[in-house]
Parts: sequence; C-alpha cells; structure tokens
Amino acid sequence: PNMAKQKIMIVDDDKNICELLRLYLEKEDFSTVLAYDGRQAVDSFDAEKPDLVLLDIMMPVMDGIQVIREIRSGSKTPVIMLTAKGTEMDKVQGLDYGADDYIVKPFHSIDLRLKVGAILRRYELYRNRGEETEEDGDGRVHFTGDVEWRPEEKAIYKLGSPVELTEREYLLFARLAESRGECLTPATLYEEVWGETYLTSSSNTVIVHIANLRRKLEKDPSSPTLIRTVWGKGYVID
Repeated sequence: PNMAKQKIMIVDDDKNICELLRLYLEKEDFSTVLAYDGRQAVDSFDAEKPDLVLLDIMMPVMDGIQVIREIRSGSKTPVIMLTAKGTEMDKVQGLDYGADDYIVKPFHSIDLRLKVGAILRRYELYRNRGEETEEDGDGRVHFTGDVEWRPEEKAIYKLGSPVELTEREYLLFARLAESRGECLTPATLYEEVWGETYLTSSSNTVIVHIANLRRKLEKDPSSPTLIRTVWGKGYVID
C-alpha cells in the first residue's frame, strides 16, 4: 500500500547520531528530517509537520527543554527525548514539559523501534478517539471495578488510589487498554511489550504478568472481570 510514510524529525547536535538514527528509521520505512540544533528544529517544525520528534536534550543554541516548550505551545505531536546516561534531572524535566517518553543513549535499536511504534500508535488512537464518551477531557479511561487508566501520568488507579505496577505490568495493561474490546494473543503482547521474538516459553512470562495485574487490580483475581481470558486466543479488556 503506498500510504504516505510517517515522518520523524531527528534533532541532535551530534551528526553521527543523527545519521545512525536516520539510517535505522528509513530502514523501518519512516521518512526522516534532520536538525542539528534546537533553533533549526523549531524553525522547520511547522514546515515539515513531522509525525514524531526524536529530540536530544543537551544542545547548543537552544536546548531540548526549550524546544519541547515551543512545540507544545501549539502542537501535541509526540516527542521522545534522547538523554545521555545519568541525566536523571533532564528526563524528569522533559516529561514535565510534555515529552512522551525518553530513550537513554547509547540505546538499542529495538528499544527505539518499540518506543517509536508504541507512541505513534497511541497518538493515532488518541487522535481517532477524541470523541469517545468514556474518556474525561484529560484522557482518563474508566474500567469496571473502579479501575482508571491515566495515560498522561502513566498510572493506573483503583478506587482512586494509584496502584504500584512494574514498568512491564503498566505497558501490558496499557496495550490491552488501548485495544479495549479486542482480544490480543500472548504473542502480540509479548512482541510489543517485551520487544523480543515470541517463543513457546514466552507465554509463561505473559501469564505471570497477567496474573500479577489481576492480583493488583481485580476484585476477585480468581474470577477476573477486568482482564478476561478468551480461551485458546488471548486476553481482552472490555
């Protein structure tokens, strides 16, 4: 199908990293546009209208945080920050200003693909689902058993209190929640949430994580009403 390719803007003052990301993303069938400093990125953002921005935090001329603020002043286009190891503060600040996720350099290409894919999917859903009634204005989604998903906070609440989840548990719930009503196979869940090729043994990993989620979220984990098993197929959240 000759759908228009999704366009990703790569912003990093290190030209080698830009080039590496460009090669990698074009291999994954995205089109790319490069900027080597924040000012250039902001200037070409409106003209290029990228579907997603990969943004280095530490840059001369205008740092990534300022770029995010500029972008967010008029657009909800997803932004993934590229941060060097150990710059915990940058990540926190970037997420505060509206970045959607971050990747720590040096990163693994699979990690990049997963995050880019997941965020573009989520953004599509967000755009297409703006009309749905079950979402509050801030994107919160309510489920049976007083469970509430707050994508903005990357958090799940039960009876109004946040539930302690591991990152994988959260991602697993989010993947089921964004496809509510659709049964997802263990293979789909494993490949998208863990980012690895599904093997027979992988189903145990999925089963254990689903069990943990049920233990934390269901009124009665032994007869779940929130995350249902569809025998022989997979799992569904209605």
